[in-house]
Amino acid sequence: MALQCGIVGLPNVGKSTLFNCLSNAKAQAANFPFCTIEPNVGVITVPDERLNKLAELVHPNRIVPTTVEIVDIAGLVKGASKGEGLGNKFLANIRETDAIIHVLRCFDDENVVHVDGSVNPIRDKEIIDYELQLKDLDTIDSRIQKVQKQAVTGGDKVAKMTYDVLAKYKAVLEQGKSARTVQFETKDEQKLAKELYLLTSKPVLYVCNVDEASAVNGNKYVELVREAIKEEDAQLLIVAAKIESEIAEFETFEEREMFLSEIGLVESGVARLIKSAYTLLNLETYFTAGVQEVRAWTYLKGSKAPQCAGVIHTDFEKGFIRAEVIKYHDFIEYGSEAAVKEAGKLGVEGKEYVVEDGDIMHFRFNV
Repeated sequence: MALQCGIVGLPNVGKSTLFNCLSNAKAQAANFPFCTIEPNVGVITVPDERLNKLAELVHPNRIVPTTVEIVDIAGLVKGASKGEGLGNKFLANIRETDAIIHVLRCFDDENVVHVDGSVNPIRDKEIIDYELQLKDLDTIDSRIQKVQKQAVTGGDKVAKMTYDVLAKYKAVLEQGKSARTVQFETKDEQKLAKELYLLTSKPVLYVCNVDEASAVNGNKYVELVREAIKEEDAQLLIVAAKIESEIAEFETFEEREMFLSEIGLVESGVARLIKSAYTLLNLETYFTAGVQEVRAWTYLKGSKAPQCAGVIHTDFEKGFIRAEVIKYHDFIEYGSEAAVKEAGKLGVEGKEYVVEDGDIMHFRFNV
């Protein structure tokens, strides 16, 4: 499941520093290795302590984590929606991603010049929002022209619903708000809305890049951002990119843990960023555990057993019979699949079972 998060931000906000922290070769020795598949695209494994604990009990030949693609999207300037700078290429790159990681500068440093002369994360946010909103308005206006006549005079119910969805988006965008602030009640409306692929309807994680002193509790800039996004369906994460660069230089995992402890952090910002990106995409993890491998599998939250089986192979979904399910905490408590069975804790589930995060699955199928 090649789902992507795109990192965006104005120059000198720390966007590339964060991306480079993810791609640093030394990170490959930790829990979140990174491999570059293009100059600006990396595949990063999602840190998951549960995978390691399962492996300690099962002793598999190999451990296979789950992954998320991170795309470093460059080229935004004022006027991008009209083709300025990399313009259309920048916007096309965002359109191809499933979610947006928006990096905002939330630190003062006279040695790092801001492109607009002063530190103001709200202004920076609004510049990018404005360009994306303008592009979405172009999309909306173009679609309205195509369906308006049918919707008003043709008696076409789908055209009428489409027009209503477009009109609702248009009203919000013209107020300077993002499409993600609009909620639709019916599944048909939600389906139509999703098919528009609007840039500002994508889920977004605002990453506040702070100085070391603000790495734990944030600062005044972070609070401004938190207030500005309270009506958006968005997440916020505090990261000190400069510290992340230092962490990436340590040779061993133990050295990194000690450094984090000294500054009051339990987990690195990079690890938290990867986990947040995974959550942002509405993804969860189930596991398969055997002598050959202990493996994490990615699925969309709310999926049923056959769909999750299909993540492994389409034949598993087509010929699905049942799923044998062990809850993660039961596996850890009893120590093995055999002990779980003996304790009567192994569940046998059918096609309507909604898979839960952390489930250990074994699928029975026949094709």
